[in-house]
Amino acid sequence: MQDTTQVTPITNPQERNAWKTGFTPQAEIWNGRLAMIGFAAAVLIELFSRQGLLHFWGLM
Repeated sequence: MQDTTQVTPITNPQERNAWKTGFTPQAEIWNGRLAMIGFAAAVLIELFSRQGLLHFWGLM
């Protein structure tokens, strides 16, 4: 059985922003960035519309 938990360190800083798929450090960095953008968008919608996100979309 192979040990698949080892992660190779990023040696080149330009590689950190590469768009790679799969379970790679670059994919996790992009996943975090996009999640932060989505969370910020949800907060801004709630602040400016004075409604919850589900009410804004008409789901409740």
